[in-house]
Amino acid sequence: MPDDARARHRTGTGLGLLLALVLGAVLLTALPEDDESDGACSPRTVRAWSADERLTSEFARYGDDASRTDDWTGGDGTHSVRLPDGRVLWLFSDTYLGQVYAPPNPVGESYAWRDTTAPMVRNSAVVMRDGRLESTLPAPLFADPAPGQWRWPVAARVEPRSPGSSEQVLRVLLWVRTSGQAPWIYGVPTATEVATVSLPDLRVESTMKVFDQQLVADPSRRVLFGTTLVEEDGWTYVFGGDDGRAVSRPASRAYVARVPEGGLADPGAWEYWDGEEWAAGARPRAVLGDERRTGVGSAFSVVREGRTYVLFTMAAGGAGLTTVTSYWSCSPTGPWHGPAKDFSPALPDGQVAAYNPQTHPELSEDGRLVLSYDVNWLETNGAAANLSRNVSLYRPRFVSLRLAPEG
Repeated sequence: MPDDARARHRTGTGLGLLLALVLGAVLLTALPEDDESDGACSPRTVRAWSADERLTSEFARYGDDASRTDDWTGGDGTHSVRLPDGRVLWLFSDTYLGQVYAPPNPVGESYAWRDTTAPMVRNSAVVMRDGRLESTLPAPLFADPAPGQWRWPVAARVEPRSPGSSEQVLRVLLWVRTSGQAPWIYGVPTATEVATVSLPDLRVESTMKVFDQQLVADPSRRVLFGTTLVEEDGWTYVFGGDDGRAVSRPASRAYVARVPEGGLADPGAWEYWDGEEWAAGARPRAVLGDERRTGVGSAFSVVREGRTYVLFTMAAGGAGLTTVTSYWSCSPTGPWHGPAKDFSPALPDGQVAAYNPQTHPELSEDGRLVLSYDVNWLETNGAAANLSRNVSLYRPRFVSLRLAPEG
């Protein structure tokens, strides 16, 4: 998971700049033709934003805590879900564990640091209670499905074990990728899975493949679902994207599926938007992207405010690794309109990139929406060394923002 595309490095700490460019694509569309006569859906844009130092500092505090050597010290692919007992579970993709040392680092800089031999796992989960991170579940939480393959967790939600059931479980969407050769040095998209996790003990019970892409000959046409979820009227809308940028297409494309509440782990319950209607077993058709100059990557985020859907992604062009922009629609299937007002959150010094903007509605309050973005070293060469000498480079940062009618 980069964003825009997860600007990750080849040493195992993420997707890399190649996918970062994948996820950096954005949508430019025509003016809306939606019927807004009832006032239920209207354009939305970011009216104001500010850094959320409390959340950013909490991840720095937890990551720098040297009392344990088997917990999270850095990661990306930041997603979160609130559990029924009030805890928040944070899900990460490539993750550093191990010891963090106080500054100065070995070259005399005033950064907390980790040894270059620190363990790295493909995924992790960290538990927060009352705003304080308290523990890392045994990592990796989701085991590799086969040699040369791995799982990256993305969006998650609590839902009935089955439609109508009174028992709740946690469903976690997983992206399966397989080791490959250039241009797939960050993994070939392989399948979307759904893990069922018991509550409240957070034990992985099972994983189910819901969308297998191995028979799609062109890897750049393979779609992975789960970058973001939106719930509405008994349905869970699941967004995803392809990897067109990996083969130097100007833009990747975005897709959407829907599943009735309680059915995420049932492949037969999934319906895909085929361009005209929802259909089970259909080949999904892109809702964003023309492969020339429009589109989004697979690490965008969507929220719903009233009847308006708002999409956040990294901006296009040269600003794509520094600037977050937004789009809006009256339907998950589009048309999507924008870009609207954008903003450039703070970045540390050095050759770094921002990517993977993700919203966290469960943490939002007073009309302000919490959004995280991941930070990584921009260049592949030397990335592992730079992430080790300054541990703050591979941790999420947060902003809070307020949406308002456009204009």
